[in-house]
This record gives sequence, C-alpha cells and structure tokens, in this order.
Amino acid sequence: MSEHSDAVTEGGIENMDPDKKRIYELKAEVIAAAAHPIRLAIIDFLRDGEQCVCDIATYADAQRSNVSRHLGVMLNAGIVSCRKDGLKMMYSLKTPCVLAFMECVTDVLRERARDAAAVLEGI
Repeated sequence: MSEHSDAVTEGGIENMDPDKKRIYELKAEVIAAAAHPIRLAIIDFLRDGEQCVCDIATYADAQRSNVSRHLGVMLNAGIVSCRKDGLKMMYSLKTPCVLAFMECVTDVLRERARDAAAVLEGI
C-alpha cells in the first residue's frame, strides 16, 4: 500500500492524517474564494495595483454591492487586502502569487484546447 492510499476512500479523505487533511481543507477554502467569474475578474484587475470598489465594479460590470460581497469573500480568504482612503475603500492583492495560479489555469485551458483540436483533426 502506498502512503497516499489511506486518502483514497469512497467517501473522501476521512482516514487521512488530520494535519494533512486540514491543509487540504484550507487550500480548498482559498481556491473556492477565487472560484467565481467576478472574483477572477477582480483578481485580474488588481494585477496592476490598488483599486477602489467603484473602479472594480466598473471593470467587472457588476453592482458595487455585489462586488463588495465578492471582495469580502476574498478578504476573508487572504487573497486581497483593503484600506480606507477618505470615503473610498481601496483593495489590492494581498498575495500577488495568486496571479501565477491564474496563469496555470490559463495553461490548462490552452492544453485542453490543443487536445480538443487534435481529436477534431483525427475525424
């Protein structure tokens, strides 16, 4: 039996080492906090630096209240940080390395497109 076989059960990761399981759960929380089209757009928009909610809402083509809710999710997950500037709330990427993950996702999509193109060429 491999060291990873205890994690492969029909129901999930119940038999996994508790510390390892908790790390996976925490990672899943961060990924879930980014896993929405508006949140991905926000992350992309913040790549160039700090922005106010009003500009983020315009970029994401969404209502400010909706954008604020999404920012709150990402703030709680540690993806973004915020500060008050007068009456404006300014947001920035707390962990810019999230952009590398976004690039990785783009690479996955490119690979999927290449695979699909190869299948189509074969018919």
